[in-house]
Amino acid sequence: MDVIEGTATPPPPSATGVETRSIDYVPTSERHGKVQSLGPLWFAGNAQLATLATGTFGAALGLGFGWSLFAILLGAIIGTLFMAFHSAQGPKLGLPQMIQSRPQFGYYGAILPVVVAVLLFIGFNVFNSELAGQAVQQTLNINTTWSTILICAVAFAWAVFGYRLIHIFCQWASILFVAVYVLFAIGILVSVHLPAGFYSMGHFNGDAFLVELGAALSYQLTWAPYVSEYSRYLPRKTSTASTFWWTYLGSGIGAVWLMGLGAFLFSAFPKISSSVSQIHAAGNDWFHGWGFIVLLLSYPGLIAVIGLNMYSGGLSALTTIDSVKPLKVTRFARVAAITFIAVAGTVLSLTLPGTFLSDFDSFLVIILYFMIPWTAVNLVDFFFVRKGNYAIKEIFKPDGMYHRWGWRGLTAYWIGFASMIPFMYTPTNLYHSPVGTALGGGDISPFIGFPVSAIAYYLLCRNLDVEAEHRIAEQQIKEIDPEGDVGLVDG
Repeated sequence: MDVIEGTATPPPPSATGVETRSIDYVPTSERHGKVQSLGPLWFAGNAQLATLATGTFGAALGLGFGWSLFAILLGAIIGTLFMAFHSAQGPKLGLPQMIQSRPQFGYYGAILPVVVAVLLFIGFNVFNSELAGQAVQQTLNINTTWSTILICAVAFAWAVFGYRLIHIFCQWASILFVAVYVLFAIGILVSVHLPAGFYSMGHFNGDAFLVELGAALSYQLTWAPYVSEYSRYLPRKTSTASTFWWTYLGSGIGAVWLMGLGAFLFSAFPKISSSVSQIHAAGNDWFHGWGFIVLLLSYPGLIAVIGLNMYSGGLSALTTIDSVKPLKVTRFARVAAITFIAVAGTVLSLTLPGTFLSDFDSFLVIILYFMIPWTAVNLVDFFFVRKGNYAIKEIFKPDGMYHRWGWRGLTAYWIGFASMIPFMYTPTNLYHSPVGTALGGGDISPFIGFPVSAIAYYLLCRNLDVEAEHRIAEQQIKEIDPEGDVGLVDG
């Protein structure tokens, strides 16, 4: 791949503002921005209707509102933890998230988690696009097909422009969301008539509690393949702690707010199955037309998350192609990859059958099974094994220092995945383990797989010569970026 030769001399500024970088290293001279921008970006990523729908799973199974809220809070606290730690990798490495898997899994071995990530990005856009189509249809009375195409086209346009516009757009989307949904919350409290004891913990159902807990946790953890894409341009001196906390708080607050709202609306309007229709009904309970306004002003959140999926999906698609056939990354290649993700997600959202709620829950769980071992291996390697010391040039060499197949990472991955199998329980009838069945559908496999993969990888790396790798990393960073540095020491 010709990415390294291009990093010593930065590309000329783009007159159109379209991002020039892709899966290549971002040199120090091109770093910019403030870490605070991560807060509104990740808030906007969660401040949208798919997040709201995730909060309805427990309530749909009969879980009381109080218990649903507790499951959401617990799941979000745990799940956001992992994605925020991944975010801290961006300023230190200057690379997109999934290409960072090569030092652990090898040049070819990393194809597995990268392909899973591509499926994740496409899958999320299937459901986000379906919701967007419903929202536009209910507000503007446009045919659902054309509504979906319209929203996806707008999201595609700003995803093509890339990193800078994404951050700017999400900042304004966050401000708009807070203003609209604070008023929406006031309207609900004033107008919606709730049964006595609604705000108590309510009915407890252990099975439903575990389902909601797992949904909230997996929803947040499945952000992990995205995060360093949106912090990789920050100055390298940006502290790990500040990157972590701005990501954690932005994403966590957005998730708890919207999932909690989803649980509230489903409990308050149990006869209305669609999240879009619930918002419409709750808004109109305050005054006629308010539900229409809330949905109309929810468009930016939907556009934001669909665009994030297209942008990150394009980078992962390029990583997959580069792993099979090394390529020269150009602006055209990045746009072509984003186009593929956009078309795939849009077409599937218009053609796949099935209800949104059940399909989305199943999708989250299945993707979670494949992402848990990856995130464990990737984080342990970055923070505890190599401690941020990576030889950038070697990441792009099939026969380089990280080899074609990383046996340590792959072994730890499959050990962790195998350890989860006796505890898995999919919402569909695809697979119900004995333990999951005994728990009435509760799935505790993530709490097994993560520590197993993490411990296995750490033990397998005890004989890894990290000092020798560190010396090569320091030598290479000076070759491609004289102002650059490696390692986890904060500036």
